[in-house]
Amino acid sequence: MRAVAVSAFRAEPALIQLPKPEPEPGGVRVKIEYAALNPSDWQTADGALEGLAPHVFPLVIGVDYAGRVDMIGSGDNRFRVGDQVFGRVTESPVGAGTYCEYVSVPQDSAITLIPSGLSPRTAAALPSAGMTAAQILDTAVLRGHESLLIIGAAGGVGSCLTQLASARDLRVLAVVRGDEQRRMQALGAAVTIDTTARPLEAAVREVSAGGVDALVDLVSGTPEAFAVHAALVRDGGVAVTTRGVAGGAAVPPGVGAIDFRLEPTPVLLDVLAAGAVEGVLQVPIDAELPLEKAPQALDRNRTGGARGKTLLVLRPTPRGRGRARTR
Repeated sequence: MRAVAVSAFRAEPALIQLPKPEPEPGGVRVKIEYAALNPSDWQTADGALEGLAPHVFPLVIGVDYAGRVDMIGSGDNRFRVGDQVFGRVTESPVGAGTYCEYVSVPQDSAITLIPSGLSPRTAAALPSAGMTAAQILDTAVLRGHESLLIIGAAGGVGSCLTQLASARDLRVLAVVRGDEQRRMQALGAAVTIDTTARPLEAAVREVSAGGVDALVDLVSGTPEAFAVHAALVRDGGVAVTTRGVAGGAAVPPGVGAIDFRLEPTPVLLDVLAAGAVEGVLQVPIDAELPLEKAPQALDRNRTGGARGKTLLVLRPTPRGRGRARTR
């Protein structure tokens, strides 16, 4: 099968050939139709989890996917061949990823059926972004009418978080770069801040003089950068990072700092899928690319400024139509 992998940490991703994985007892093999790109994909390839989890090389990149069950492992199974499913790879070792044509996962991992009314395309974009957004809100214990500052709001996680927070009557301050203000307002942001037009601190102080109740920083990769943003949180508030840098950050004494860690579950996938079907949760798709374009897509994601999700398309393309579509 075709796969995009790295031969070592920080090596260049490349398209390679690998054997199809066989499902373990109680597992399923999925023929992937769509794989979604997340910033954690290139971070993992760069060694973000080195020393924290076992890895296997060549390391196939990616965790999110949607497709059809292609083979069932021995023993009882809640899935059947032909089932449309989506999910997130969670098992160890790291490296059996989803930038490929087939993936094998345990039936009790973060995998579930795609409900009627939800396309595989949209389902593939949900797992990491949607589950992260939903669990961040629970982790921060936010209640209605509080203010939430989101750094990196225009990406996949930020877009989902803006919608879910707005649905809870939180006042979302969405930090973006460039012309994403109108889209973020449509997703429920009460305030949009373009950091290419004005300094972040001045903009936040103008609309929330005493500081915000909570911060979710999806971007800052150093404790110092996270601490600068955490200084915008009021005394007694909370600052959450998805980059694992809270421990070394000099945040204000009265601000709680949280290193967020996702705990994927099939139940949460079902909840998010239902929200997408009902129209409560939209998943903006920024680009759809063939698998061989994954290395370029990863490079683009590294530069920041993501506008929704990037999908890698592995399903056959009808004759006469291009394989990649972007907007």
